[in-house]
Amino acid sequence: MKILVCISHVPDTTSKINFNNDSTEFDTNGVQFVINPYDEFALTRAIWFQEKQGAKVTVVNVGDATTEPTLRKALAIGADEAIRIDATPKDGFFVAQQLAEICKNGAYDLILTGKESIDYNGGMVPGLLASFLDIDYINACVGIEVEANNATLYREIDGGTEQLKATLPLVVAGQKGLVEEKDLKIPNMRGIMMARKKPLNVVSATDAIATTNINSFEKPAEKGACKMIDANNVDELINLLHNEAKVI
Repeated sequence: MKILVCISHVPDTTSKINFNNDSTEFDTNGVQFVINPYDEFALTRAIWFQEKQGAKVTVVNVGDATTEPTLRKALAIGADEAIRIDATPKDGFFVAQQLAEICKNGAYDLILTGKESIDYNGGMVPGLLASFLDIDYINACVGIEVEANNATLYREIDGGTEQLKATLPLVVAGQKGLVEEKDLKIPNMRGIMMARKKPLNVVSATDAIATTNINSFEKPAEKGACKMIDANNVDELINLLHNEAKVI
């Protein structure tokens, strides 16, 4: 089985976010980048298939050379090879078009992604990718098993979990639950050393066109000051909730 895991290169959630050039560009200075957490669940499940069923695991990313450390980390975790599509990820439509070309040329049985990236939270890429490839797509997946050419999948729905059957090839967008957090793999020294010898192929982007433009970024409004009242002053609490906070 050939598995392709799509990896996003995203800022760590603890990073301080700033913008420059009149708030039209994201300021990367001092920002630590990581594998998108949802993609990391997908990658860990792919490595499980590698260990249990002998699957070959390839990771792919759309980005410039600054994203290569993220791909190297994926290789250190256990992926067999990496592909970097040499382009700036302009929007979800553009990224999905780039990934689709890799999928068409690679004849992958299973394409794993996270349900969304934690920077833009668009959630567009997996569905668009499946549409471009004209294959089935399962979103919000929290479990997957594969036997021969058949997959059994589990995804979250309102009030419970849904079990589905599908035939490969297949696009699956995973989230927490696809593997448990305690099972996420941390690269060890041996994995880091081996990653240096694994292939990381850089390919040119296709002539895809982005469908959106970024006009500007804006930070959320700062939280207001906390107002303290006496614990026994219920009348003042009700007055503030009614007239100032306007929540009752």
